[in-house]
Amino acid sequence: MMPVLFIGHGSPMNAIEDNEFTENWKKIASQIPKPKSILVVSAHWVTGKTSVSTLEQPKTIHDFYGFPKELFDMEYRAKGAKETAVRTLELLEASAVEDNNWGLDHGAWSILHVMYPNADIPVFQVSINGKATPHELFETGKKLKELRKENVLIVGSGNVVHNLGMMDFSIINGSKWARDFDDFIQQNIEKRDFESILNYKNMGTMAALSVPTTEHLNPLFYVLGATESTDELQVYNKAYYAGGLSMTCYVFS
Repeated sequence: MMPVLFIGHGSPMNAIEDNEFTENWKKIASQIPKPKSILVVSAHWVTGKTSVSTLEQPKTIHDFYGFPKELFDMEYRAKGAKETAVRTLELLEASAVEDNNWGLDHGAWSILHVMYPNADIPVFQVSINGKATPHELFETGKKLKELRKENVLIVGSGNVVHNLGMMDFSIINGSKWARDFDDFIQQNIEKRDFESILNYKNMGTMAALSVPTTEHLNPLFYVLGATESTDELQVYNKAYYAGGLSMTCYVFS
């Protein structure tokens, strides 16, 4: 059975930089089996209903601004995974629709460019259902779990803590609220107390500051739904960027 990953993707600049985060992404890729195809749930594709891309050649979407030209020139030329995407639509039944108006956004290609630079593994995206509750996203992840048996790597790409408005480059190790919330998520993953994570808003101020909008945390709910009770957990990139961003990654295998 293939692993399932949550990758804290952070800045698009990670696609062109060598740093502690990208080194660990490479390490993860080197330590897991090579998948038949990759399904990415990215924080940067949010729709009103679960959408599945069946494109045979997904375009590289540069969904950001204010970055160097080198980043805008990047293309990740992986083929689409149409067969697996169609299989995904079957698994999700009436709760999902085919939608080929997207491609690969930077939540997908910025990490895959580092992990699989040859772009030789077919990739497709499943959107975040912006109208769904954490529990509903978790249930969708349960339906996707079957793909792990079919040599498909499921990747959730976001950030557990993502508050750009509270970023402060003078803070090295993360604001206290960011560290506390990141620790809360990790501790409950380790205990497999997913219910507490799904009800994270009960954690009050630290949750409100860490998750001012939900899209970067939502991929984690899909990932947790796709785990097995027998999975072993590895944690990478337990680090913070400018106080308001956590880079923590989880590998369930």
